[in-house]
Amino acid sequence: MRRQGGFTLIETGIALVIVGLLLGAIFKGQELINVARARSLIASSSDITTAYFAFRDRYRALPGDYNGASASIPNCGNCENGNNDGQILLAGGVDESIAVWEHLSKAGFIGGSYTYSAGDPAGAANTPGNSYGSLVQLIYDGAYQEGGNPTGPARHNLKTGNNIPSNILGEIDRKIDDGKGAEGVFRYSPFGGTDGGLNNCFYSHAWNSNRPLSNCGAAYLY
Repeated sequence: MRRQGGFTLIETGIALVIVGLLLGAIFKGQELINVARARSLIASSSDITTAYFAFRDRYRALPGDYNGASASIPNCGNCENGNNDGQILLAGGVDESIAVWEHLSKAGFIGGSYTYSAGDPAGAANTPGNSYGSLVQLIYDGAYQEGGNPTGPARHNLKTGNNIPSNILGEIDRKIDDGKGAEGVFRYSPFGGTDGGLNNCFYSHAWNSNRPLSNCGAAYLY
């Protein structure tokens, strides 16, 4: 009699268990990576927020908007001054939302070295970026989701930059806010390029985590 080849039921069962364990480890590992990335983005934004308020407390003015930057900030003699109107935006030919990074870095509140040059667009030389390769932005505007509206009342906010998966933004929102992309202090906002779009990054005020989009952005509202 010839012996039949193939796996026995026991061997097949063991193989399936091993495959299940491997898949579970992969999914768990991806979950841990996502949590780590979310925490990294939270820490980076928290550092900038702390720097923003520390600068305001020291100089009684906002970074980028400060009209005494060249005279008062160390090693900032060639820095561009803002107009000191209490709003970080484009004013008098100075893009204060870019100058803010030179003010903060020269004052020692953030790491890195950023140099503002009038007329230059935002880039790696004058603006920090997120861990996904997109630039961040600190500005006074209403370019963030306000309930069912794509814009809200103007206020200072920190844009995370795009290229961030919607499930990562959802993880951040759940950790620091209410988990809703159109409410609270952390909301959907595109900046730095074309993103996944309002109806793709989140649905009905909830971030899209089941089938995440890879190119979304948000804003921390101050």
